[in-house]
Amino acid sequence: MIAIIDYGMGNLHSVRSAVERLGYEAIITSDERELIEADGAILPGVGAFGDAMEHLRESKLIDATKAFAASGKPLLGICLGMQMLFDRSEEHGTHEGLGLLPGEVVRFQGDYKVPHMGWNKLSFCQQSPLFRGLEEGHVYFVHSYHVKPERENDLLAVTDYYQSVTAIVGRGNVYGMQFHPEKSGAVGMQLLDNFLSMCASKKVV
Repeated sequence: MIAIIDYGMGNLHSVRSAVERLGYEAIITSDERELIEADGAILPGVGAFGDAMEHLRESKLIDATKAFAASGKPLLGICLGMQMLFDRSEEHGTHEGLGLLPGEVVRFQGDYKVPHMGWNKLSFCQQSPLFRGLEEGHVYFVHSYHVKPERENDLLAVTDYYQSVTAIVGRGNVYGMQFHPEKSGAVGMQLLDNFLSMCASKKVV
């Protein structure tokens, strides 16, 4: 079973549909017990960082998400969910994140269009089981803020948008994708499938 963490901000149903299309059973949940018992978990997110962390806190899911990560089972943050894995964000003030990965979230600065929106090509920085069977391809981004990881080894893939932009991160069992894999065609679905294959969950079809 794959748990999709429901704290009131995220493309919950599109993520669940993508997981189910890949043949896995998924549940949308805000229940701590269901989360802890899951084989893998996905933290989606859309909107503002501070609001998302407040919703996660009000849902009493901060400790549960951290406990799930500490269990060693695979956890994937998507878009804002990836940003929430880090220490802090400067979006509309300074807000504390989950602190599962060291680094901060900053706004794009420059004379170019923000938000960064559209299809951009991934460049892999190092080997990862997420990239099994994949060549570097294009995925779909929508974001005004980007992650600056403190540790270079946590950076798995970047894209180019007037600068090198963090696209995929990972350390141990904790992963993040700045783009929406469920909206990124064959490349995104293969990345999601590779993540799901790391979980103990068995395909149901």
